[in-house]
Amino acid sequence: MLKRTLTTTALVFVMFFTTSGGAYTMEGLVVAAGPGLALVMLLALPLVYSAPESLIIAELASAMPEEGGYYRWVRRAFGSFWGFQNGWITYLYSLVDMAIYPVLFNTYLSWFVPNMSAGAHWGVSLVLIWGATAINLRGALNVGRVSIAAGVFVLTGFAVLAVVALPQVTHAPWTPFVVPGSTVGAGLAVALSTALWNYIGWDNASTVQGEVVDASRAYPRALSFAVPLVTLSYFIPMLPTLAATNLGQWKEGAWPALAVALGGRFGPFLAAWLAIGGMISAMALLNALLMTYSRVPHVLAVDGLLPRALAVTDARGTPRRAVVISAIAYSLFALLPFSRLVVADVLLYSLALILEFCALLALRRREPDLRGVFRIPLGWGGVAAIATLPTLVLCVVVGLAVHDGELAMPSLIGSAVGVALGPLFYFIAKRSGRPSV
Repeated sequence: MLKRTLTTTALVFVMFFTTSGGAYTMEGLVVAAGPGLALVMLLALPLVYSAPESLIIAELASAMPEEGGYYRWVRRAFGSFWGFQNGWITYLYSLVDMAIYPVLFNTYLSWFVPNMSAGAHWGVSLVLIWGATAINLRGALNVGRVSIAAGVFVLTGFAVLAVVALPQVTHAPWTPFVVPGSTVGAGLAVALSTALWNYIGWDNASTVQGEVVDASRAYPRALSFAVPLVTLSYFIPMLPTLAATNLGQWKEGAWPALAVALGGRFGPFLAAWLAIGGMISAMALLNALLMTYSRVPHVLAVDGLLPRALAVTDARGTPRRAVVISAIAYSLFALLPFSRLVVADVLLYSLALILEFCALLALRRREPDLRGVFRIPLGWGGVAAIATLPTLVLCVVVGLAVHDGELAMPSLIGSAVGVALGPLFYFIAKRSGRPSV
């Protein structure tokens, strides 16, 4: 039986780690897009993407504060077939998403242990995944506590870097606007996918709403803190650091090296802090997301669309078997290249999220009295307009991915094949499982 142990504060930091994890990966965005274009992306996306999405998710989560979150919303709006497709697509992108964080962990581990072999990297990835699994098996309460502690450590490290960089500012942080010798359009698909990836996931924590205290009120309230927290977590360290360094100092995993360059005698200590913070962030991302993603097969099993064994919870209210099965799957995806992972992640997430937007519009029409503590103070047309903004952003990213054939096309093809298998697995589940409820 599920237990409500996650408070609003814990939920804020779970959201922080199911969406962001701090300014790690921003180095790669700066290199791909250029300082100015990277900052424009990071400033525009909260306005045209995060804010509209968070409003829609807040209304759905407040009206239907159930375990399973977005899967339950789509199922209620469109029936079990589309609910299953939403759950299937979500789990597909979780396979891709969870393979990213061991890569990030190893990126910052290399500050201390350079030149690790591919086999050693995968071994570290397995330790990381199963360490997060051990925390998850102790229940949502412990996941929330770890998220709070990790968030404070990561955010404090970047705040200190910002303070250290400020006296050394020499130029505007948005210069050069793009990488010298490049154009705005060069590599835009990967750059925009990376920027968007750092803002997606506001619906992820909805899958554990059956484990949140006062869930109808807590989720909208947590979003109101988490969205600005994530946005500021990028700009506070990036603005002064970009203004105090040159573009040649930026590369994947560069935060520790930047700390050494700017920190004087304090530099090596701050570099170690940020490198450890990168590893802690990757662990906390895995930890929080394993909790939220593992609830998808759990609720599908509860509804008779997966084996009954996955529906079982232990004395802490944790679906142990769903957690372990998820960890095994994620262990097998930990060797894929980061840039292609990000593109595939965004493509799959886009499809699932558009289903959720459509679910709110359908429910507004069909069940006008369905409401929780929070409701967008607009009619159907206003809500449709709000949903259009992030949908357009997602379509632009998908369009760029199609256009950028060499790197993004393999991700697009792999995503399309995975999505196409969804209906087949649904009909297999319907024929072999017990009736859904």
